[in-house]
Amino acid sequence: MLEKVLIVEDEAHARTGLTELVAAWGFRAEGAADGAEGLDRIRQWSPGIVVTDLKMPRMDGMELLARIRELPDRPVVIMLTAQGSIESAVEAMRMGAYDYVPKPIDPVRLKAILQSANTQREVDASKQAEPARKPSEAAELGPLVGSSPQMRAIYQMVERVAPSNVSVLVTGESGTGKELVARCLHEMSSRRNKAFVAVNCAAIPETLIESEIFGHEKGAFTGAVERRAGCFELAEEGTLLLDEIGEMPMATQAKLLRVLEDRKLRRLGSKAETPVDVRVIAATNKDPQQAVQSGQLRGDLFYRLNVFNIQMPALRDHISDIPEIAARMIDEMNQRHGCSVIGIAPELMERLMKYEWPGNARELRNTVERATILARTGQLKNEHLPPHFGEPGYATRVAPMVGGVVVESASVAGSSRDDDRTVHVEVGTTVDEAERQLILKTLQSTHNNKTKAAEILGITTKTLQNKLKEYSSAGSGAGSSRNDGPAVATE
Repeated sequence: MLEKVLIVEDEAHARTGLTELVAAWGFRAEGAADGAEGLDRIRQWSPGIVVTDLKMPRMDGMELLARIRELPDRPVVIMLTAQGSIESAVEAMRMGAYDYVPKPIDPVRLKAILQSANTQREVDASKQAEPARKPSEAAELGPLVGSSPQMRAIYQMVERVAPSNVSVLVTGESGTGKELVARCLHEMSSRRNKAFVAVNCAAIPETLIESEIFGHEKGAFTGAVERRAGCFELAEEGTLLLDEIGEMPMATQAKLLRVLEDRKLRRLGSKAETPVDVRVIAATNKDPQQAVQSGQLRGDLFYRLNVFNIQMPALRDHISDIPEIAARMIDEMNQRHGCSVIGIAPELMERLMKYEWPGNARELRNTVERATILARTGQLKNEHLPPHFGEPGYATRVAPMVGGVVVESASVAGSSRDDDRTVHVEVGTTVDEAERQLILKTLQSTHNNKTKAAEILGITTKTLQNKLKEYSSAGSGAGSSRNDGPAVATE
């Protein structure tokens, strides 16, 4: 059942138009002219969702949010923000807002957020109605799903660690759900009503990462036209996830270690230290011990973060959980795409259970989403799978697929294809050589545009530059006769 939605907006035309739009999506919608009127309507009408503007007379959106937090049955709050007020929106999320929508409003984004918030309300209501289960009996924990021994061990560790404020290191292959664990730790902690901020250290240029994490003062460097809070300050009293911690530059790792130990940070360009109260969770898809040995991760930082380690299992190691995981994914995809799929046909489930899933739960999610969109209704069947799913060489061909560049096993693809969007990898090729061919072919497909190539490959420009330098130094002898990519350029 769709929740009642209250629109709190001081501009009359915008309020009326937004109320009519939300009502057209099937919600019961009403309006209020400012925060004070909105608070009265919340007490009288009891909406499940409140969409409120940030800047309003009498009582603004931030004060309304603070007053809502005091109510026994709190509605979900979605904040509307003008361009340039993103920091205020993040502050609102730190105070407990569910999400924010920038103005001018994108109806597609607003509708998706409303649907997601409605689902969250239903989940919260069902949890309150159900008796609590012991961890050993649970088939899910927050966003985590599965009743295998491996997943139950994860649930037990999360429930044991979540109430504390200690650092946690989450490890596991890409696509195993490390961020879901971090979010679960946050939601089960006393910080649940504060912000959860996630940072992918591999996606931030080395020259900007300190500013992004620790903030900077006006004039700290060229382009620093105003003071800016970093992720630590945005996550104050909440949780900060540092994903791909092994990609963080060593100098930044040293500064991070000091913040973890002293609970104080110094913004770039500042002489003063700022106290911070943040729980830090780190994640990596690398073996942290090997990363320490290879010099990619400081040993003292590793030991500081690794107070508790949660190792996420690869999907192939708990195949028995696929029916439960896929069922949850189908529910999400039905909601997202307006479908009404009711399950998975037995013959398709058998194929899913036999596949090894090199891309883990992320690959399963993509497969289920594709099948759900194709089926629309009824059961998912074999005909809704990608071509050649599960055939010999399929994993080699599909798992590395990034941005339209496909790596194909020569034993499957044959040797006749030689276009600029295909890489032929002979059986027995080393992982390093396959990676080299993929990088060079991607660079060729972007006409030597390294920024675009790095974006397609999902790595930083710095990482790409380092790879090219490595190939350049090694290619003068062994690789000079190859005709499998562009000349290696490092500038």
